Amino acid sequence: MNAEQLMRTCGQIMDEVGTVIVGKRGVMEKVMVSILCRGHILFEDYPGLAKTLMANCFARSLGCDFKRIQFTPDLLPADITGSFVLDRTTGQFVLRKGPIFTNILLADEINRAPPKTQAALLEAMQEKQVTLEGQTHPLPQPFAVMATQNPIEFEGTYPLPEAQIDRFMMRLAVGYPSAPEEAEILRRRRKRAKDEVEIRQVCSKETLLEMQEYVEGMHVEESLEQYMVQLVTSTRAHRQVEVGSSPRGSLALMRLSSARAAMQGRDYILPDDVKEIAVEALAHRLILAPDPWIRGVRPANVIVEILNTVPVPKVG
Repeated sequence: MNAEQLMRTCGQIMDEVGTVIVGKRGVMEKVMVSILCRGHILFEDYPGLAKTLMANCFARSLGCDFKRIQFTPDLLPADITGSFVLDRTTGQFVLRKGPIFTNILLADEINRAPPKTQAALLEAMQEKQVTLEGQTHPLPQPFAVMATQNPIEFEGTYPLPEAQIDRFMMRLAVGYPSAPEEAEILRRRRKRAKDEVEIRQVCSKETLLEMQEYVEGMHVEESLEQYMVQLVTSTRAHRQVEVGSSPRGSLALMRLSSARAAMQGRDYILPDDVKEIAVEALAHRLILAPDPWIRGVRPANVIVEILNTVPVPKVG
C-alpha cells in the first residue's frame, strides 16, 4: 500500500457511495477520513437526511459487516453487548453475541437510551473489546461506531455524558440537500423503482486494515505538532470556554490530519490538513460558559476564531 493506491481506493469508495448519496462529497470525505484513522463519528442532524443510509453504503462498499441498533428508553446493555445463555443440549452457558460484534455499528438516536445503556459502548469504543462475566472478548477489526442524535425533540432523551462525547473522533452534520440535489434524489428513486439501493464492494476488510496501517506511518513535522497543541491549549484559555479540549483533541487532530493527507496522495501533513478537520474534531469537546451560549455563540465559532488567531507554521 502506498499513498497513490490509498488515494485511488478512497476515491473509488466515495464515488460508489456517491451513486446513492446525492451531493455531500465533503461529508463523505470526512467520514472516510475518520474510518481511515479508526475513529468513531457522531452525526448530529435532523431526521431524514440519509445518515443511516450513508453509514450502510460505506460499510457495503468497504466489504464490512454492518449492524444497526435503534436506541430506545427500554434498551438494555445486554441488548448491545450480548449475554451468556444456557444451552440446554450441553448444559453449558454459551455467549450469544450482541450487535456490537460487527465492523461498522450504527447507533441510531443514541441519546434516547438511558446512561447505563449508553455506557455499554464506552469500553468497545475505546478498547475495541467487550467484557462479559469477567471474560474479555475482542471485537472484529476494523471496528467503528457511527452514532446519530436528533438536535430537536429533547423530551424523553438522555444527553450524552462528556466522557462519551469525547470518545467520538468527529461530530458531523449532513445538512439539507440543495433543490437540484433533492430533484436528483427523486429522479434516482424513480429510476430504481424500489427503496433498496445497490452498492458495489470496492475493497475488502484486509485492504482497509492496510490503509489504516499506512495512515499510522505518516510523517508529521515537529512544527505541526506544536501547531496542533497550540490549537488545543487555546481552547482551554479562551475567554468564552468553560472547559476546553482534552489531549484527546490533539490526538484526534494528528490522526485525522494524517488520514486526510493520505487521501490527498501525500505521506506528510500540511497545515491545511489540520485546518480542514479542526472544527469537526474539536468543537464537540468544548463546554462554553453560560453567557456566550445564551448570546448564540457556539463551539464551532470558537474553533474558527482560534484558527484565525494561532500562527500557522511554515512547512519546508
